[in-house]
Amino acid sequence: MTKEKRKEFEQKKEEIEKQTDTDNIQEYINQTQRIQAEFENYKKRTEKEKELHTNYAKAGLIKELLPILDNFNEALKSIENHKDKDTFEGVKLIYNEFLKLMEKEGLQEIQVLNCKLDPFKHEVIQQRESEQEESIILEEIQKGYMFKDKVLRTSKVIISKDIGGK
Repeated sequence: MTKEKRKEFEQKKEEIEKQTDTDNIQEYINQTQRIQAEFENYKKRTEKEKELHTNYAKAGLIKELLPILDNFNEALKSIENHKDKDTFEGVKLIYNEFLKLMEKEGLQEIQVLNCKLDPFKHEVIQQRESEQEESIILEEIQKGYMFKDKVLRTSKVIISKDIGGK
């Protein structure tokens, strides 16, 4: 091999090595970026799953506390006209604090009065003849609640019934 050919050969060899190194580096960069993106997606997915599990646990606990909320409400109604106003105010204060805590955690009361019946949120206990349009809620028998966007307990309601000729 002549010196010129050898020199040409060495130059081509160096070019190929440089190209190969550049290709390998780019491949490593691409692979690293893919791994980083997969890891970010994994973190987001696990955060969502953690939030779902937390909300599921909260919803279960809050649902178990609803009868206590009902009992507080009934206690307030029964002592509202009691001679001892301090007792009423004390129970009302505790009830309001308890309700505020539940609402802070995501509990929402289902609105019912003068609303149209929604079978996903309301349970009809009775129908009553009324001048109102059919299936309008006239009275609430038991409060219903939602946790975030999920119904925890339907409202038990009395709805309007069509009066004969309408």
